[in-house]
Amino acid sequence: MITLKILFWLCLFIVFYTYLGYGMLLYVILKIKRLFGWAPKDPIPPSDTQLPSMTLMICAYNEQDVIKEKMENIRQLDYPADKLCVMWVTDGSDDHSNEMLSQYPEVKLVFTPERRGKAAAMQHGLKEVNTEIVTFTDANTMLNSSALREIARQFEKENVSCVSGEKRVMARKEGQVAAEGEGLYWKYESLLKRWDSELYSAMGAAGELFSVRMCHYEEAPSNALLDDFMMSMLIVAKGHRIAYTSDAYAMEYGSADLTEESKRKRRIAAGGLQSIWWLRRLMNPFKYPMVSFQFVSHRVLRWSITPFAMLALIPLNIGLVGLGAGSLYTLILIMQLLFYCGALAGWLADRSGRKNKLLYIPYYFLFMNINIFRGIRYLSTHKTSGTWEKARRA
Repeated sequence: MITLKILFWLCLFIVFYTYLGYGMLLYVILKIKRLFGWAPKDPIPPSDTQLPSMTLMICAYNEQDVIKEKMENIRQLDYPADKLCVMWVTDGSDDHSNEMLSQYPEVKLVFTPERRGKAAAMQHGLKEVNTEIVTFTDANTMLNSSALREIARQFEKENVSCVSGEKRVMARKEGQVAAEGEGLYWKYESLLKRWDSELYSAMGAAGELFSVRMCHYEEAPSNALLDDFMMSMLIVAKGHRIAYTSDAYAMEYGSADLTEESKRKRRIAAGGLQSIWWLRRLMNPFKYPMVSFQFVSHRVLRWSITPFAMLALIPLNIGLVGLGAGSLYTLILIMQLLFYCGALAGWLADRSGRKNKLLYIPYYFLFMNINIFRGIRYLSTHKTSGTWEKARRA
């Protein structure tokens, strides 16, 4: 029974620490830092003459449906035109994207006839960049007007060579579990990113909006499934920091449904496992003391050990209750069963079209972890290719 108890509490600790404990620990550490006056000071926004030259790069595959809206959004961005290059890299697009983009005189079009994936498209586009900063965004995401100025301001911070903006997920209508569940997840994820950045560095950037200093850019593998994450973390591996700002944000609609969202989650899980192996040196606490703590706590556990620990909790708990380990284990088992019943109720509500935001949390949480196991299988079939099937948006 002692062995079962040790395994049970170890698994419970891992699950709790991954999803709540790390955030709580970050909050306490930052409170102490601020108490002693170690809070970072925001740099003064640079004037127009001080702003760095910047390339706004959009890597796209068959995005003709959103090009007009995206270009209207780009034209509303508050950044000096003489310091901004708008570059579209169309990766194997066989729709009318190229013809549509040729109608915009400010667009620098880079075309790759063969579809090789986003990471390869980035590498192709970056060979054409001659500005100090390059900012990446997706075709289907819309930026706030001051996003690029805010990104430029973040580069004024000490040792910052990458800036991550905030991803905001919208639902077209109330009751879309995929969109609203993803939105809840990203609100919490954005909070952790902000705290990570204040402690030392954000742990990776999301492709919806992030920026790198070209002199410190390092090429990600062309078969990377999480090209944005790899590119940003390779900068951290070189000793630089990723700054996170919620004042530069990218808005996009969530996936149309959970079937479409599953495509994204499988790829992200597979890419996460792929990245952990490629970035394994960052887990060395002797060489990267702060980064290893943040990387393992925020990324490694979530993409590797924690789903298995969560899966093991039920049989371990049942075994301890069956052996008469005590009322505490019975209470925890009841709480576990209530959680899974809530997830099941959320699934049934979604299938029947009923709206219950309270049930989105256990349902989406379980959905995310199930897709990590699916991601393991996905990775086994996508080891040599950086292409993926796009998830249809709401």
